[in-house]
Amino acid sequence: MGYWLFKTEPQTFSIDDLKARARRGEFWDGVRNYQARNMLRDEVARGDQVLIYHSSCAQIGVVGVAEVIRAASPDPTQFDPESDYYDPASEPEAPRWYGVTLAHRRTLPAIVSLASLKANPALADLALVKRGNRLSIMPVTASQWRAILATPQV
Repeated sequence: MGYWLFKTEPQTFSIDDLKARARRGEFWDGVRNYQARNMLRDEVARGDQVLIYHSSCAQIGVVGVAEVIRAASPDPTQFDPESDYYDPASEPEAPRWYGVTLAHRRTLPAIVSLASLKANPALADLALVKRGNRLSIMPVTASQWRAILATPQV
């Protein structure tokens, strides 16, 4: 089983949205970075655990836990001219972009803020706390996972 942190803007895809669709899960789409796409397509697997991290909002931080219930499949938004994620160069026979289906597992009682994560020495090697990391998907080690969930929530 793998561990991941997925960054998302809550106005687009929030922990509450995921919780509302807990039974059937929710397809996590819109990834348009090749490095993140490669991780989704080649490394993220069914059963992997995911920390949901809200970004680009008033209170940024880890807000909950999800599970990958379906491994990577082509992102249908790449073929939809009405979508913000449409990619005219992508073809159904050779899709460029992928997503996974997530199911809500739990919402944290309070946000684990970025400041709290940065202050935790056990997370010094976590990609999220390093300058310049803008990927929406990042691997998390088992020890980092435990440290994040044990970090005091704000």
